[in-house]
Amino acid sequence: MDGAGKSGTGRGPEGGAAGAPGVGAAGGAGERHARWLLVVALTVQFLVSLDMSVVNVALPDIRSDLGFGGEGLLWVVNAYALAFGGLLMLGGRLADLAGPRRVLTAGLVLFGLASLAGGFAWSPGSLVAARAVQGVGAAALSPVAFALITLAFPAGPARSRALGLWGMAGAAGGAVGVLAGGVLTDATGWRSVMLVNVPIVAFALAAAARTGPVGGGRRPGARLDVAGALLVTAGTTLLVLGLVRASDHGWGSAVTLASLGAAVILLAAFVAVELRTASPLLRPGLLRGRPVLTANLFCLLLASAQFGAFYFVSLYMQLVLGFGPTAAGFAFLPFCVGVVAGSILATRAVAVLGIRRLMTAGATLAALGMAWFAATATVDGGFLVSILGPSLLCSFGIGLCFVPLGTAATTDVATGETGMASGLLNSSRQVGGSLGLAVLVTVAARVTGGSTGRTELSSGYAAAFWAAAGLLTAAALAAYVLLPAERKALGGPTDAERGRGAERDRGAERDRGAEREGDAASR
Repeated sequence: MDGAGKSGTGRGPEGGAAGAPGVGAAGGAGERHARWLLVVALTVQFLVSLDMSVVNVALPDIRSDLGFGGEGLLWVVNAYALAFGGLLMLGGRLADLAGPRRVLTAGLVLFGLASLAGGFAWSPGSLVAARAVQGVGAAALSPVAFALITLAFPAGPARSRALGLWGMAGAAGGAVGVLAGGVLTDATGWRSVMLVNVPIVAFALAAAARTGPVGGGRRPGARLDVAGALLVTAGTTLLVLGLVRASDHGWGSAVTLASLGAAVILLAAFVAVELRTASPLLRPGLLRGRPVLTANLFCLLLASAQFGAFYFVSLYMQLVLGFGPTAAGFAFLPFCVGVVAGSILATRAVAVLGIRRLMTAGATLAALGMAWFAATATVDGGFLVSILGPSLLCSFGIGLCFVPLGTAATTDVATGETGMASGLLNSSRQVGGSLGLAVLVTVAARVTGGSTGRTELSSGYAAAFWAAAGLLTAAALAAYVLLPAERKALGGPTDAERGRGAERDRGAERDRGAEREGDAASR
């Protein structure tokens, strides 16, 4: 699958990539290949989500074993986040240009080798470097996982089920990561939280080999937008860095202001370059479509609330309620159950309710669950009322969002730009997570005033949960106001959509032809 597949609208009789068997392909071989493609996509999504959380519980052991000092330990987490967030757009576009299979294989090998190196790290610097390389691999893998689904499965029930499973894999990876981090650290030491990735990578590579022919090589005449890649990578990295540092040093610190200011300048330069280049890393017109624009705004707000709130739920359980690491990991499992239930329902309800209603309903339920967290985050709170109930409600709402969100993010996307759209969506998610953590940490810190007493901490965490509920409410409003009311998420494309898609494909082909002629003339 080299990006020459069908778009998110499901154009074409099968909606699969050229040369790649979709679920509608004739014969059992096509269906078998599509199933293996789904296995690869879900494994990759699980792996990336797992590694974002599995290290956190092991940080105290890592500090004592390798001798981290001061703020150095934070870079075990931040190095991964910076590389991952900064390179997502580049990873998505490389999948379009070089082919998802090449990018997938390279990303898996890089991720596996970095995990192996991290498991045998001998110093703080070697572990931080391994985590950064893991982030590079994840930036290649995450867009490909989403693109495999949108390219291989036609719009309709098949893609609905695949997107539901994709959401479940992400939720399961995050929940299992928290649990596995505690269990593995207690049982075998912190190094196992790095080495556990290696067999998962090996399985993904073996599954990828079972997919058969899934795409060719580099598209004729295709060329990477090097200037755009450098600008967006540097700009996004500095943006994530500024947001990460804001939670530690405050929004008014020199480091935060310098990082965010430089990020704004670089990203503005990136936009200027993309408006002028014939082969953009991010085609500005992609965001003119209301579903794509709304999906990315919604994803940013959803991730802002979700990532930050998870951080505070973990702290609340351990510092206020007195849970141990392993107990806290098990307490996160109901969240995974809620996401699975919401995703299953979404695969059936989205065709009836449509993208707009389901995204609005999901974000509203998640906001109510977050408000429940806020109202019960007290010193005398208990698992059933303060953790289990709000976890199930919030996660069920989030699970309802994955199917319509994935569909909206690729609606009316031209052929060969699914990786671009996927990279953009994942960038919105990563930046949103960093933004949410920075904002919620600031909110909590202002309430606690630096106190570490259980009463003050619970008040600060409750304030953070209220802020997260506000972000989710904003996401619900964005979906309700900005998305077209008449669109059904999983119905086939209308005649007008097919016409617009065909016109975009012809325009993209004309651009590639002009680019090839320009290259020939320059030679």
